[in-house]
Amino acid sequence: MLKLEKYSAGVGDRFAMQAEAQLHACIRARESGAEIVPVWNKSNREHLIVGSEPTSVRTAAAAAVQALAWRQPWHVDADHIRLETVDRFIPPSDFFTIDVADSIGKPAAPEAVQAFVVRHAELAREIRLPGGAKPMLGTAAEVGRLASKHLFAVQEAARIYRHISAKKGEANFITEVSIDETDAPQTPLELLVILAALADEKVPVQTIAPKFTGRFNKGVDYVGDAAKFEQEFNDDISVIQFVIATYGLPVNLKLSVHSGSDKFSIYPAIHRALKRHNAGVHLKTAGTSWLEEVIGLAESGGAGLALAKAIYAEALAHADELCAPYATVIDIDRARLPAATTVAGWTGEQFANALRHEPHCREFNPSLRQLIHVGYKVAAHKRKEYLDLVEANREIIARNVTGNLFDRHFKPIFLGG
Repeated sequence: MLKLEKYSAGVGDRFAMQAEAQLHACIRARESGAEIVPVWNKSNREHLIVGSEPTSVRTAAAAAVQALAWRQPWHVDADHIRLETVDRFIPPSDFFTIDVADSIGKPAAPEAVQAFVVRHAELAREIRLPGGAKPMLGTAAEVGRLASKHLFAVQEAARIYRHISAKKGEANFITEVSIDETDAPQTPLELLVILAALADEKVPVQTIAPKFTGRFNKGVDYVGDAAKFEQEFNDDISVIQFVIATYGLPVNLKLSVHSGSDKFSIYPAIHRALKRHNAGVHLKTAGTSWLEEVIGLAESGGAGLALAKAIYAEALAHADELCAPYATVIDIDRARLPAATTVAGWTGEQFANALRHEPHCREFNPSLRQLIHVGYKVAAHKRKEYLDLVEANREIIARNVTGNLFDRHFKPIFLGG
């Protein structure tokens, strides 16, 4: 089976222009003592919005790997796929994020639920987890309730896994299961039930993306109780260690943190947990590189700055349309969005300061940042102009992309800096 390494990072690249800059961040991390494997990811929704094909992700990644003589592993992720969208991703991808969040809560067959409860009598008692976590007390009634809530989604994940396996071969790809886009976080016992059910279905899941406590809004910091998150993250790692030992899931199974970019206030907690348990993690950074492209355009001045302002103005005018698909993962205060006429008078430095995620900068505007984060459709409509200007300002943009990934993300999580 193709094996995902201990530390990995999902690096989104909306327009397939920043693969080298992203890989440079992994090179800098390796030189500093952390082996981080890049996983280039792009969802079906992103491909439809940008007008690209899944093969473009592998093409851009392979070119960067060759140009920078990268000799370590690397992967291409079919991000948030479902049965109806997966086929176009199968040839170029070797990592599949199977998204079954919408199936959670759909009722499984009562006989399947009952069979699960009988099969897993070990869950209906005190469960001692490794890693110093407090024991959990399960009951048959609670295990049955959780199985009823999740078995249908697990069965759907298994259907998608077997579909991919039949076409690609079970040894040729990495499986992630995503259950993060739900209303409430999963408890440790809930995660245990889900993973036990995946083991029953013989899905060799290597990363699991639960919903954690608090809000993981796109492109901005964590909102919630950081201490509660830290306890939950540690408990989830202990659950993973338990299911590896108990159910024979892959020994490299690890947590995946979705919408993981820019969550600066919880990176120290993640770092401490990884060290405490000697655990791995998969961090998905999604659209940060797109934001760094816009920042670089603003800093370049001239036509680049003019385009950055135009992107903001059009995004502001179509905010409802752009925000709707991301409603559960953004929190924009419309009153804090400056008028397009105000932004039109900004310097490149003012625009960059408002957009760049520097929490201590007085000009930083998280609402503006989130709007532009979901506004890449605007750049897709100006495709030629946008790509030409990104290429013309490649150096300044690459510097932003690499620095953002390495300094703000990789260092605090993987190096503790």
